[in-house]
Amino acid sequence: MSKAIFELVDELPTGGLTISVLKALDFVAPGEWQNTVGFVNTIKTVTGETDEELIQQIGERAIYLYNDRSQGYQRAMWLYQTVDGTDKALGAAALANKVGEKIPLLGFLNSVTPKPDKAQTIDLCLKLVAELAAFCQINGIPGDSIGDFVASLGEYSGESLIRMVALVCIDGLIPLGPDFISKALSTVSQTNPQELEQNSTFKGIQDAIPGNNAASKLNFIGESVDSVKGWMNGLVSANNLTPQNVVGQLQSFVEISDDKLDYLAAFLDVATNYYEHTGTQTLARRLIERAVAEI
Repeated sequence: MSKAIFELVDELPTGGLTISVLKALDFVAPGEWQNTVGFVNTIKTVTGETDEELIQQIGERAIYLYNDRSQGYQRAMWLYQTVDGTDKALGAAALANKVGEKIPLLGFLNSVTPKPDKAQTIDLCLKLVAELAAFCQINGIPGDSIGDFVASLGEYSGESLIRMVALVCIDGLIPLGPDFISKALSTVSQTNPQELEQNSTFKGIQDAIPGNNAASKLNFIGESVDSVKGWMNGLVSANNLTPQNVVGQLQSFVEISDDKLDYLAAFLDVATNYYEHTGTQTLARRLIERAVAEI
């Protein structure tokens, strides 16, 4: 990795489109996520510690753990960054910088093109698999530990929970509709290995997906999606989530009509990096918690 963990946490933004989107999704998990930024500030927030010398020791141990390549922390960070990076386009920074004003998306339709349903659905599945893989790396368990991951979802909180909420809302409901889970399972079952190999997100993270070839990796993706359908359906039903009420929460900073939701999904792909942002926060928290336990 090119940057140290303390740099990544120190450089997290305090505002912008990604933060606005995540705050708007608070209605699904009220009060769960606070945008904690800054490495020292994160240590204080996670531990409640005020002793500067102890904070320094915790920070040094967390940095040491992150730098230890026999641990999975750097690989987890790479996963969070990679699944977000494949969504990006040249206009991302310009769009994100306009969050101070209400953005009428119709002006961007010439430069932001929705992905075909199939590509959008495969990307949703791959983001989920990246979450599973990062979870396994952070916890030092085999990368095919689907059962452990599914069990942990019930305990997700804070930045990890809001990331999964964003996955359901932004990559599921908005572009694919209320039946996004069944659509995802159907799409995976109808996808052949050659098609999967053409997907840019798959190309980026394929080394982290269990399996000896594209066919076995495709099977693993299908198993992973099927394993979380109960949790995702539960989240949707418990909060009565629909594409319309999710978009309603975003209306304070984007203008879009119901028949243009695929464009909104494309816009959010281009202009946000919620996976990397919250992934960095998750990783920092786990490192700090482990550092505290070890000093």
